[in-house]
Amino acid sequence: MINIEQVSKCFKRHAVLDNITLQIQLGEHVALVGSNGAGKTTLIRCLLGEYCYQGTITVGGLNPRTHRQTVLTRVGFVPQLPPPLKMPVGQLIQFAAGVCHSDPQRIIDLTQQLGLELPPLLHRPFVKLSGGQKQKLLIGIALGRDSDILVLDEPAANLDPAARRIFFELLVARQQQAITLISSHRLDELARLVNRVVELDSGKIVLDDRVADQLEGMPEWLCHLTVRYPEPALTTLLTHWQFEETNPGSWRGAITSADRLRFLAVLSRYAGLLTQVSLTER
Repeated sequence: MINIEQVSKCFKRHAVLDNITLQIQLGEHVALVGSNGAGKTTLIRCLLGEYCYQGTITVGGLNPRTHRQTVLTRVGFVPQLPPPLKMPVGQLIQFAAGVCHSDPQRIIDLTQQLGLELPPLLHRPFVKLSGGQKQKLLIGIALGRDSDILVLDEPAANLDPAARRIFFELLVARQQQAITLISSHRLDELARLVNRVVELDSGKIVLDDRVADQLEGMPEWLCHLTVRYPEPALTTLLTHWQFEETNPGSWRGAITSADRLRFLAVLSRYAGLLTQVSLTER
């Protein structure tokens, strides 16, 4: 479905993407993670045909630069930063639905499920909405279109807690018809939404981990880790996960396949304390 081959991108001689190769197939829901400046948003922009780059990208066999309109009809996209559109909200909904022959009422219904009352806003320019209003509308457009690819760049930003919960519920339902690429700083939020994690660091892929969809009967993983010094919060965390301290600073425990992604997400908060982490299937 999505094929990225040896893609590099530089801005003023600074390499933001460095020889990225990645394939995403039907049925995959990918968390794209990494620190600020790792290259996540740049990779998404290349995928959507917004940037020139070295290498090859195809979506359903088409180049998103030369067949951009056709490719974008297949994509539901939530950008990290809302575009400065002056188009009225009602016109924007009609336009977004018409591009891929979708029912605009479905976009309206999804947006209102997120807590945004649209009738008073239909004639207001999009650019005049608040940050939260813009995000809810963009999510409603992305999930309400007849697209089979969802590309979401920090989609839960600016959402209140109730809207975040509803958004994740809507996304789970929508994923049955679409592959998903979600960029986020919060891997713990994405644990139940994805079956693959791709981590970028300095423009390179440093982790590509597939998490099993069918968890029943999957093996456990034996985890060993060592820490620089005792930290009460980390000790409490490891005890909660039923780890045992085999030597001062050394811990051992078992993690099910269902919990592996969630455990790593929580453990990442203490990355500065860790000197070694290993996971071995058993």
